[in-house]
Amino acid sequence: MNRYDVVLVGAGIMSATLATLLQELDPTLRLLLVERLEGAAMESSAAGNNAGTGHAANCELNYTPVQADGSIATAKALAINASFELSLELWASLVEQGRLDPGDFLHQVPHLSAVWGDDDIAFLRQRHRQLSALPAFAAMEWSEDPGELATWMPLVMAGRQGREPVAATRIGRGTDVDFGTLTRAYLATLQSSGAVEVLYGTTVSKLRRCRDGEMAEGDWRLELRGPSGRRQVEAPFVFLGAGGGALPLLQSSGIPEAADYAGFPVSGQWLVCNDPQLAQHHHAKVYGKAKVGAPPMSVPHLDTRWIDGQRSLLFGPYAGFSSKFLKQGSLLDLPSSVRVGNVLPMLQVGLSNFDLVTYLIHQLRQSPADRLEALQAFLPTARADDWTLSVAGQRVQIIKRTKQGGRLQLGTEVVAASDGSLAALLGASPGASTAVTIMLEVLERCFPLKLASEAWQLRLRQLLPSYGQDLSADTELLGRTRERVDAVLGLSASG
Repeated sequence: MNRYDVVLVGAGIMSATLATLLQELDPTLRLLLVERLEGAAMESSAAGNNAGTGHAANCELNYTPVQADGSIATAKALAINASFELSLELWASLVEQGRLDPGDFLHQVPHLSAVWGDDDIAFLRQRHRQLSALPAFAAMEWSEDPGELATWMPLVMAGRQGREPVAATRIGRGTDVDFGTLTRAYLATLQSSGAVEVLYGTTVSKLRRCRDGEMAEGDWRLELRGPSGRRQVEAPFVFLGAGGGALPLLQSSGIPEAADYAGFPVSGQWLVCNDPQLAQHHHAKVYGKAKVGAPPMSVPHLDTRWIDGQRSLLFGPYAGFSSKFLKQGSLLDLPSSVRVGNVLPMLQVGLSNFDLVTYLIHQLRQSPADRLEALQAFLPTARADDWTLSVAGQRVQIIKRTKQGGRLQLGTEVVAASDGSLAALLGASPGASTAVTIMLEVLERCFPLKLASEAWQLRLRQLLPSYGQDLSADTELLGRTRERVDAVLGLSASG
């Protein structure tokens, strides 16, 4: 029997981030990471399976919904922006230690929101007015001038002569992040130092508590199946960071908290342009307005992307449906996740989110011509021959049982056992960008005594100088933080 201090399931950005934080806080911890595929970051964290946007709420309009009085809700945007700043802080600290090279995974790309039509322009103007008054978004620019917009997003403006008016906002300090490369960099450093053992091609076939009379009562026992056969491992703490695969493992754990959750998978597709001339002609991430009923990850956007070092353009995503919880999962994933306790919440969510159901049906019925039409709303001069369809990652939207009935949870959520011995991460965007904040929540809920210790607090503040402080409320701290991060990572305010 092999015993570890921590077992992490899933070799994606979440597990890699948590392993990095734990090793930095206590290098004596013995960590095991288990991945069912043959390498790291091959599912949701893979560069081609996500938007690659460093989500900082600069351009994502769904993070700033309209309130009943006509104003824009800004709390979520501020929280996401502060969360991404923490991610940047950790990367900067690791770069200073020589453990990361920002050129491998991080590129600066301006973040734009672009809309057309009087109602959407009025919404964007109100959003700009409110956000630009906040220190975190003070650098946000506004324009309705066609000439200026043509310099911000030339491909989007080409061929729009005589069409309806366009407006956009721009923040130059935006980023494109290759989370797959970042994940592999994290793990390479951890493995080279001997801080973590990684088992690829290995699945967790059973997860249960050690019973009375067994060694290390109360620990978790995992039965693993891999290339070298079967083995059992034990640990006092288990993290389920397996993307869509986390829900089935959480359910198998038997913890009471798992009974409140179900999941609904949504797949995605991109139109990809690898024409170097077009790719070089567009340097921005341009986010538009989502259609009614569209899930957050389906907000249409035209992105400059670097995938495995190659610059390209992506447009989408187009939503689809598969009963798989992972891109390389099983068609039985959804039906096998149904339990007596989550059937009713799933039905309630379906009935109360008819717009979402209608949207998904429409997306499934799309033809190549329909997808090209959606692209041409962004790029009027787009030609079908320049773009190919690529299947993106699989996401599982959270369905949660509450006293008010089933509720569709947007974003990500940490589900933890009451004793802190197990935690799972469910949900989707803005996940990867806010991984550091999410993993700090795991530490707060599952390692509260250690986290409160003087040693851990000191080390955290060395890694994350703004830890425990409110960047959105402290203009001076925000300025110092960004100045240091930008200098280390090679970012600039202007873009």
